[in-house]
Amino acid sequence: MGFYVFLVVIMIIVCVLLGLIVLVQNSKGGGLVTGMQSSNQFMGVRQTADFLEKSTWTLAIVILGLSLISIFAIPSGQTNTEDSRVKKYIEESGYEPIQTPATPIQGENNGQ
Repeated sequence: MGFYVFLVVIMIIVCVLLGLIVLVQNSKGGGLVTGMQSSNQFMGVRQTADFLEKSTWTLAIVILGLSLISIFAIPSGQTNTEDSRVKKYIEESGYEPIQTPATPIQGENNGQ
């Protein structure tokens, strides 16, 4: 159970990061790249676009991998279903189900 919770927390963090990176990008080539017009910067305009694209793909692959790993970490539920709980309650209470006939009883007032 602990490993599953850990995976879920990591997946949420990765999803938030992916959302932020996608929001920084602009579909027309702007976004964070547009604000970097000076020549004395650490990363150039093209490197920033490449970094954002690579990080988007990397985070998407990480989410896919974590999703596949979480399949094996999902805690298996108990075999007690709601139906078996109801049956257990009925058995404990002592009530007996009413037996009804499969076919109606033939009598005087059967609609004929």
